[in-house]
Order: sequence, then C-alpha cells, then structure tokens
Amino acid sequence: MCAEFLIGEALLGKDNELAHIDLMIGDKGGPVGQAFATALINMSKGHTPLLAVVRPNLMPKPAMVIVPKVTIQSLDDAGKIFGPAQAACAKAVADCVEEGLIPEDKLDEWVIVACVFIHPESKDERKIYKYNYSATRLAIKRALDKYPSLKKLMDEKDRARHPVSSVKMPRLWRPPYLQIALDNPSLSGALNIIKQAPRSDRIIWEAGTPLVKKYGVEVVKELRKEVKDAFVVADLKTLDVGKVEVDMAFDADADAVVASGLAAVDSLDKFLLEADRMGIYGVVDMMNVPDPLAVLKALKRPPKVVIIHRGIDMEGTLKKDKWEVIAEIKAMYKSIRPPVLCAVAGGITPENMDEATKKKVDIIIVGRYITQSQDVERSIRNFINAMPGDADVDLKRVHSDDDDVSEKLS
Repeated sequence: MCAEFLIGEALLGKDNELAHIDLMIGDKGGPVGQAFATALINMSKGHTPLLAVVRPNLMPKPAMVIVPKVTIQSLDDAGKIFGPAQAACAKAVADCVEEGLIPEDKLDEWVIVACVFIHPESKDERKIYKYNYSATRLAIKRALDKYPSLKKLMDEKDRARHPVSSVKMPRLWRPPYLQIALDNPSLSGALNIIKQAPRSDRIIWEAGTPLVKKYGVEVVKELRKEVKDAFVVADLKTLDVGKVEVDMAFDADADAVVASGLAAVDSLDKFLLEADRMGIYGVVDMMNVPDPLAVLKALKRPPKVVIIHRGIDMEGTLKKDKWEVIAEIKAMYKSIRPPVLCAVAGGITPENMDEATKKKVDIIIVGRYITQSQDVERSIRNFINAMPGDADVDLKRVHSDDDDVSEKLS
C-alpha cells in the first residue's frame, strides 16, 4: 500500500504581513516522514527548521515541522517565526483535528512539513498570527480535499493573474473572439486604432501582413507596448522555412503566427511543430486553398486555428462563402483538446456576422470595417455586442479565490 502524500498551498493576507504556506501531509514511513526527519536534523544558516507548538512543551498532533522560506538574518526575524508564526501554525493543526478535518486515527501516523513565508519588514504580530493561522488551516484543508479539482484548474488557468508576476500569457479559451487585423502599413495608424479600442477580453490584435512587410516582425513589439496582456497574432503567411519564421514571431513576442495553407505540407508540418515547441499558436490560413480539408488531413499535427479566408481582391467576384467547411473541420478534430478553433475573414460586418455565429465560428477577423472607421470604438462594440456570452471574463465573478468547484463562471 502506498504511503499517503498530500500537498496543500495557501496565500492569505496583505501588505508585509501576508502569509504563504506550502505544506505536505503524509505517513511517517513515507516521503513526508523522511522530509520531516531530514528537516529536523539538517540545519542551515538562516533557515533553521522548528517544530510547531501551541506553547512551549505542547506540540499539536500530527506533529508539524516549520521551515522558514525567508532567510532569518536577525533576532527580530527569529522572533516572528519562533513566535506568532510558530504558534499560529500549531493552532491551525489542532483546530483541524477538533473540526474533524484531520482524522483522529491519523494523529500518530501522519506528520506535516510546512514552508512558511515571513516578510523581513512585517511588523504587526497580530496580523502575522492571524494570516498564518488561516493560511495553514486552508492549506491543510486543500491538501485533504486534493484541491484543486481538474475542473477548477481548467476554469482558472487562463483567467488567473499571479499577484506578484507582471506578465500574463493569454490563451484563446473562451470563444468567440473578435480579431482586429491591422493591415494598413502605418505603425502610427495601428497604434492609434489600438488606443481608440474599448477594453474587452474578446479582442485579439493582428499585426497584418502589409504592416509586417513594411516594419518587419519586430512591429509586434511596438504593438505589445500598447496591449501588454492581449493576444497578438503575427500574420506572416509563411510559405517556406516555417521553423525560422515561427522563431522570429516568438522572439518578437507574438502569441500566434500564421502560415499559408498553400505552403507545402512538409513546410506546414515543420511550422506547426515549431509553434508547438515554442508554446505559441500555429495558425493556417486557407485563403485560395481549393480543398482545406485535404490539406488538414495531410498534416501530421493539427493547427491551433484554421482560417477560412476570402481575400480582399476576391470580394465582389465570388459568391458569398457559406463556410460550410467549418462543421467538417470541427468534426474532424472533435477529439482534440483544447479544441481546434475556426476563424473566418473577408468582408465581415455586424450585419452578416450572424451567419458566422450560427456556424459556431470561434474567431471573427475584421479589418477595414474597424480600421477605416471614423468611430473605431463604436465599430468594435458593434461586433462585441453581437457576440454570445459576456464581453468580459469575470462579470459574474464575486471572489477570485473562491474554492467552490461548483462556482458558475461565464
């Protein structure tokens, strides 16, 4: 029988007194017990482990060893960890036993290893105690509940923002989206469009092919300065040396890069492999491709996005594309997770996008209707307001750290 090995984490509080607890709970005879014993006998300067005690000579059960995360450099630092933090963590363990969170038959079989963060500039001992008590109790509960569930993690991973990190990597997890193609080869014009746009989680920005041809793929970096956390596409329409052009887009800080479906299958395979390796979206544009399904079936791996595209120069000379192939693409990739997204482009307006919505299109790509508008914000809102679902991710969200797995999120 495998030894119990449970892991929990919690961050609570604010300012310098905030508490962050990482802990392990498990059997004395398993890896947690080994870590417990090792911590007690392997002292290191500034990170001296100590047993949690409710008061001197009264430790809780299961026994807990506390390992300071931050180097103790003074007696003042030592006082915080050997005082309020030590007592708070021990009290949390004892209360978890009283509340039945920790089974009584495990009191002498389990041990707990807790890594405790105490900021060197923390001052308020009551807050240190309170925050560490609550964080320890929550971390224990989460460990025993095996939190988070897969559903919770999938709901949160793309909407979450780390409080310390200034960077968020967007993903297309909540279609439909409006992709605004900045095709006009004017950087100042592109930046002006971005500045006029409303804030919305539904918007994707595209460095269009003409813009990239004039300024190079590095233009993505200039756009990124104005849309720090947005999803940005580099429309390179790659036909050859796919690996090289993916690397160029990645280095320019693009989230996605576009290849032409007219490229050789071998080139597309290399393009998609490199995009996957670099962790960005590989997009295939099917403009002028007679049989998109045949191209997709010949590929070794699926693209992240397939664009069904009618070129500007073809508008007015072809019958309206009914995008019938979208249902077939979705059916072909129905087992892929996350799902392959389908985008449409070419003369789309709010008046005719209803058809795309009925076809369950994931991304509506729009250029001139927005970029040549005298009222950019209104033109964008005309699309966003017509899309199903909430315009922003967390309109119905009450608390960002809710542990309730049944929380209804938009």
